[in-house]
Amino acid sequence: MERVDKQVNKAVNQAVSDLGGYIRAQRSTAQISLRQLAKRAGVSNPYLSQVERGLRKPSAEILQQIATALRISAEALYVQAGILEQREGGAVVDAILADDDLDERQKQVLLDIYASFRGNGTDASSRPDDPGPGTWANDLPTHAATEVQE
Repeated sequence: MERVDKQVNKAVNQAVSDLGGYIRAQRSTAQISLRQLAKRAGVSNPYLSQVERGLRKPSAEILQQIATALRISAEALYVQAGILEQREGGAVVDAILADDDLDERQKQVLLDIYASFRGNGTDASSRPDDPGPGTWANDLPTHAATEVQE
């Protein structure tokens, strides 16, 4: 039992470390200083520094505040922290949800379209080259080569 506890603790510590690296990478990408992010998220500089170094495990509420300050999906941070399991299409869904140029209706339409493509049960390697009957490709005109006689 003690061995299992050690393995669980090791996994939790690894997740916290990965979370800190992920937050640091997102902060760097957003070109925000540690101090700026701490202020925007409503946490102290030392606390955020400890989170980034994997020394502290933030609560879901703090993760939400950090996500809002970074303008990223809180779900992405929850997955990194091990609070949620990653769902299929997570990165694409996160990108759609994080796009400030889209309104809520546009985001929902894109998510629905993406889900419809993912839900068809085929991937690119299993699709035939011929799109089959009833597709737009069958409506394209074809031109047979003809000889010109003079």
